[in-house]
Amino acid sequence: MIRILVDADACPVKDEVYRVAERHGANVAIVSNSHMRVPLVPWVERVVVSDGFDAADDWIAEAADKDCVVVTADILLADRCLKAGATVLAPNGKAFTGASIGGAIATRAIMADLRAGGEQLGGPPPFAKTDRSRFLQSLDTALVRLARGR
Repeated sequence: MIRILVDADACPVKDEVYRVAERHGANVAIVSNSHMRVPLVPWVERVVVSDGFDAADDWIAEAADKDCVVVTADILLADRCLKAGATVLAPNGKAFTGASIGGAIATRAIMADLRAGGEQLGGPPPFAKTDRSRFLQSLDTALVRLARGR
């Protein structure tokens, strides 16, 4: 069974995940450190982990496999899930791949070093309608690809 694992604490596309998952018959796990409302349907599971450091990331990384799409903006979690064979999408629809993850990790490290040195850096751009649209298309494409690969 195809499964979508959502790093849900700051995920802006949970409603979109539910819509696409229902259309494709995929199961969804909403993973967070706190209680969240989820649709009361049998194919959506709410997973509340401890508030320990990286507890949600650890749960997702352990559950990820070749039959999963993971939705996360966390680059290090994306790397762990790619290594487990999962398809990984950012909430803006950008796919993390084996070819792109190294550069993303390097950029993340450079930005962390700059912030540690006192640099004032702007955050990511505001989430836009185009990001939501790109995510819907990317998730649909990923689920179709997984279904064909079975």
